[in-house]
Amino acid sequence: MVGGQVLLVVAPDSEENHAPATRPHRRDRPDRPHLDRSRHGGVRASGRGPSRASAYAPENTVAAFDLARDQGADMFELDVQETRDHHLVLMHDTTLGRTTDAEEVFPGRAPWRVGDLTLAEIRKLDAGSWFSRKYAGEAVPTLGEALRAMRGSGLGLLLEIKEPRLYPGIEARVAEEIGRDPAWRGRVVVQSFDWDSMRRFHRLMPGVPIGLLGTPQVADLPGLARFADQINPPYADVTEEYVRRVHRLRMKVLGLDRRTTPPPYAA
Repeated sequence: MVGGQVLLVVAPDSEENHAPATRPHRRDRPDRPHLDRSRHGGVRASGRGPSRASAYAPENTVAAFDLARDQGADMFELDVQETRDHHLVLMHDTTLGRTTDAEEVFPGRAPWRVGDLTLAEIRKLDAGSWFSRKYAGEAVPTLGEALRAMRGSGLGLLLEIKEPRLYPGIEARVAEEIGRDPAWRGRVVVQSFDWDSMRRFHRLMPGVPIGLLGTPQVADLPGLARFADQINPPYADVTEEYVRRVHRLRMKVLGLDRRTTPPPYAA
């Protein structure tokens, strides 16, 4: 999902409006974090695009996350993949050509897949010049570097695991990384288009909210509600009836709207 996104979070009403709850049973776990919906009644998210930080800084970089904080975002978003030597790095595409100078630095390594290069090799890349000379030399950060950089920001994190089928075991490595620092407890949502991957992640970290990217069939929602907390469809797929079905199972709907202009607010 390249470019800007507006996140529309539709949370269930209070418990009394949904009694009796119909969410399927799942293991006891800590209370879920409540996303700050104080600004204009919603959530603003940023990083690769949601609060338009990536309109002014290269996506999936610490520079973009810093800008998200300065713009007053509630959350920032990043995409996680894995190097050949199993380090977690931030990159949206499975290849490096669009947002780095990998084709120039490693001309014989086409198609420049993230998983084909080591961390040491990826550290040689410039992830900023493609966007603007102002960001020349901006590095491809590791997940750990991004977490440390944003630790004191107060922002929540929407973390997408990209193409986990390419990186067997990535769920455990992501869980280990975000579990290192208690400062991130209650601030992270993990999401993916790969719902089986999210089921595996939930088994590893049942206290971390799970988002499912895409639009599940209504008939599949009860099974998915056993481990998921959010359904994150394209905004165009969101209808009142679909939202009601999701809410009956005590999940939220977070709609993704690929727009090119602000405002980056959620309802």
